[in-house]
Amino acid sequence: MEDSLAIFVIVAIAALIFEYMDATIGMGFGTTLTPILLIMGFSPLQVVPAVLLGQLVGGVVGGFSHSKFGNIKLDFRNDREAVKRRFGRFGYIPRSIDSKVIFILAIFGVIGAVIGVLTAVNISRIVLNIYIGVMVLSIGIWIIIKRNRYIQFSWNKLIAVGLLSAFNKGISGGGYGPLVTGGQIISGKDSKSSVGNTTLVESAVCLVAFLSYIIIQRDIYWELAIATSIGSILAAPLAAFTVKKINARGLRLIIGIFTIILGISTIIKMLVP
Repeated sequence: MEDSLAIFVIVAIAALIFEYMDATIGMGFGTTLTPILLIMGFSPLQVVPAVLLGQLVGGVVGGFSHSKFGNIKLDFRNDREAVKRRFGRFGYIPRSIDSKVIFILAIFGVIGAVIGVLTAVNISRIVLNIYIGVMVLSIGIWIIIKRNRYIQFSWNKLIAVGLLSAFNKGISGGGYGPLVTGGQIISGKDSKSSVGNTTLVESAVCLVAFLSYIIIQRDIYWELAIATSIGSILAAPLAAFTVKKINARGLRLIIGIFTIILGISTIIKMLVP
């Protein structure tokens, strides 16, 4: 009993640390927590649903915490004037820019994920991961080079980001956070709102995946899932507050550096036995 409680606390603390990192720079929760839980002796089918649920609840709490602290502005009410201009009387367009970004990333993310799953069966796993690594590395380098320059916002770039990041998620299970966060920055969004939007939109992806595990697998290791969830919930508001206080240019530099590190790590992992 004591051993179980100790493991529960350790997992919750680990989830807190990595959710804090994820909700502060827009990446790193699943990438870091998953291998640690596997090393601790949990099986993949225990770990993956637990990580998904932790990121789901952490993403929801983190996203709305980012909104509360002013890092993003959420307003999902229908923008009727915009709808009239584009669709006549029918349609749906959220009011705030950040809500529009989240909506577009979610819609095109579904399309990209489906394409990714269909593509995955025909591509070598090594080629896939090297491709992801090179893509993430390139975005990190681009962010560093352009970190002090103004970037004109582009909806077309954002749509491409939604498709590409979800495509990568569909074919490899990873690469979503750094691509969505970095992709928003190179699309012209500021670093703070990019982190906040990523935190919330990724929770939607995790929701679909977690529900799929419940339907297909049914046997969820709830003790582990609850531990990751508690840690994530505790970390999310603190991360949002950190983003509010940190300098935007400094945050962009940090995101660029971590993106480069993740890209290089992915490539090395595939090339080194």
